[in-house]
Amino acid sequence: MTNFYRRRLPHYQPAFGEFFITFRLGNSLPRQLLEKYYHKRRLYNRAYDSEEYALTNKTKIGKLLFKHFDKQLDNYHNGTDWLKQDRIAEIVANKIHELNNDKYLLLCYCIMPNHVHLLLKLSESEMQMESPTAESEYPVTTILKLIKGSTAYAANKALNRTGKFWQHESYDHLVRDNQERKNIIRYILMNPVKANLVKQWKDWKWTYCNKRYVPIR
Repeated sequence: MTNFYRRRLPHYQPAFGEFFITFRLGNSLPRQLLEKYYHKRRLYNRAYDSEEYALTNKTKIGKLLFKHFDKQLDNYHNGTDWLKQDRIAEIVANKIHELNNDKYLLLCYCIMPNHVHLLLKLSESEMQMESPTAESEYPVTTILKLIKGSTAYAANKALNRTGKFWQHESYDHLVRDNQERKNIIRYILMNPVKANLVKQWKDWKWTYCNKRYVPIR
């Protein structure tokens, strides 16, 4: 299941599921560019209503839309980019690691100048209960709130500013198998390289990958 930049994530979030999550800074992309993207997404959504589109096609198109959106984030340099400052990126990295082994098993992440890619596996403590609450039923939503809430406060304080730090909407995708996980990890690790920030993925300071899952050396 893929969810595309919505404030709420009311979909299937299975126990021990692995999720690829992307969230970005507020005002990281101009409204004009976003409107073009939203228009393209609406066209695809209309097509989804047709019986000719199976779930596999919807997922494939969703991935293509995401890659297009992510490319815009990499290429647009006039929006907010507070994460390029080490002190701000460190705030986010510390929070991601703080929740590791509690809320999830951390597999991989990359903190880019204006957005974050995160791959995690839900932990036993986040499994659905017999009488699920919003927190237990939608743990990805809760995890994002924990990361974004505290880091927004700390980053704004460090930047001596107020107002929205993160964009409300985010992207999440349920990983289906080992091959897809490898592809996603490779995508995350290579993001700074494709954005021409470094020549090798290991040179990017704000990249992490659990050594058990590194697909490239």
